[in-house]
Amino acid sequence: MAAAKKAVVGPLVGAVDQGTSSTRFLVFNSKTAELLSHHQVEIKQQFPREGWVEQDPKEILQSVRDCIEKTCEKLGQLNIDISNIKAIGVTNQRETTVIWDKLTGEPLYNAVLWLDLRTQSTVEKLGKLIPGNKNFVKTKTGLPLSTYFSAVKLRWLFDNVKNVQKAVEGHRAVFGTIDSWLIWSLTGGINGGVHCTDVTNASRTMLFNIHSLKWDEELCDFFGIPMEILPSVRSCSEIYGLMKSGVLEGVPISGCLGDQSAALVGQMCFQDGQAKNTYGTGCFLLCNTGHKCVFSEHGLLTTVAYKLGRDKPVCYALEGSIAITGALIRWLRDNLGIIKTSEEIEKLAKEAGTSYDCYFVPAFSGLYAPYWKPSARGIICGLTQFTNKCHISFAALEAVCFQTREILDAMNHDCGIPLSHLQVDGGMTNNKILMQLQADILCIPVIKPTMPETTALGAAMAAGAAEGVGVWSLKPEDLSSVTMERFEPQINIEESEIRYATWKKAVMKSMDWVTMESPESGDPCIFCSLSLGFFVVTSMVMLIGARYLSNGL
Repeated sequence: MAAAKKAVVGPLVGAVDQGTSSTRFLVFNSKTAELLSHHQVEIKQQFPREGWVEQDPKEILQSVRDCIEKTCEKLGQLNIDISNIKAIGVTNQRETTVIWDKLTGEPLYNAVLWLDLRTQSTVEKLGKLIPGNKNFVKTKTGLPLSTYFSAVKLRWLFDNVKNVQKAVEGHRAVFGTIDSWLIWSLTGGINGGVHCTDVTNASRTMLFNIHSLKWDEELCDFFGIPMEILPSVRSCSEIYGLMKSGVLEGVPISGCLGDQSAALVGQMCFQDGQAKNTYGTGCFLLCNTGHKCVFSEHGLLTTVAYKLGRDKPVCYALEGSIAITGALIRWLRDNLGIIKTSEEIEKLAKEAGTSYDCYFVPAFSGLYAPYWKPSARGIICGLTQFTNKCHISFAALEAVCFQTREILDAMNHDCGIPLSHLQVDGGMTNNKILMQLQADILCIPVIKPTMPETTALGAAMAAGAAEGVGVWSLKPEDLSSVTMERFEPQINIEESEIRYATWKKAVMKSMDWVTMESPESGDPCIFCSLSLGFFVVTSMVMLIGARYLSNGL
């Protein structure tokens, strides 16, 4: 009979990691940064109309509660006392917009996700009101006017949802990104829940001045958003409130960062010029620029990296955002049925060894950085009768790497000093074929921590280091060293450049598929134009599939 595992001694810190595809709760040893246990629940995405992406806020909240409970059960099975959990951090999908009734606690509409495209008409209308020589929105927020950010989603909800309109008029509506919804609910909800957010999430709303670190009255007036519905803005590391129910009742929630900022902290990129790339539903490359706001001339965003304490200075970052990476693998699984599990793509890509001149541009939600072209749509180029599911799988992985290359090139130009290596994290980094392709296409080493849960780790670090908790030291000499796996480039630079140049040709072909203004009412006749590109691609793939996919050739 196996001996019971020895109880863990010392303070522990939990982290809620609420992402686009799933929710997780993870518990770390604050002295060693060791991951002790976790539980994960997949979250459903809803697609009511072409380009619309939603989730149920109540399902998200329940998934958090379930993950906390299940993780604590697992800790008990490992003979680990959950009373050692001294703090909880929260990290979340950013920009996703929730509006709810503060008197009933009920959401007034589904959460509108960051990659939702319904607000394109709103963006076009607002864009005409910004003087070309004085883009006060970008100057104050560091962000281009885009469907990506929360302010335009809020504007759409105000204009199109009667429940929201009535609640706003009745002074009952409150807004938050996912972190705000969770913290308010977990700290009591209608019974004294804390309505707050942190500077990193606030900086993604397009209502927050990243210089003054306050909600901006001029921005709120421009978007028509009443300031009374906004959460209070706090640092990333302080006690916001206590858990009011469940197995961890009484434990403080004391850390909060948007997922990409959390990964930057978890990768310990605390010095100017240090960068990381996270591979999740999308892909996000952040470079720490220290206390300076660096404005990009190559299509990148300027954003708040972190502020690790009320009295600590704020640090900024340049960011390259890619909408579709892991979501592409999910699309191959759920929409085309080329794979049965996400892990299967590595086997198919390895079998092919090449895309055989097949190139995939996954512009499902338009193109984000460095192009910011919402009218782009996904295409597959270079199909022949020889093309099979293995080549398409390889091309999908290459698409992730080519998109990252575009961001890295832009970042090198803005920063002036090319990155000598790329630190990576996220679920997709478990795919060794992907990581080797990334090194080959970037022509620099790719370095991956053997413990890839750096997003949750960053939230745990912020929570454990908060004043009043003090169980996690962020002094450089006290930070635990992380074991790394290194992928070196294995092809010559000339071959890499040829493949990259061909990819760029494919990107140009993906642009301007949507030639008409997209109606927010969802007129199905005009929405045909949005789906035309993918209808053609899907038809071609299915034709090939009928002949080849069944036997895997």
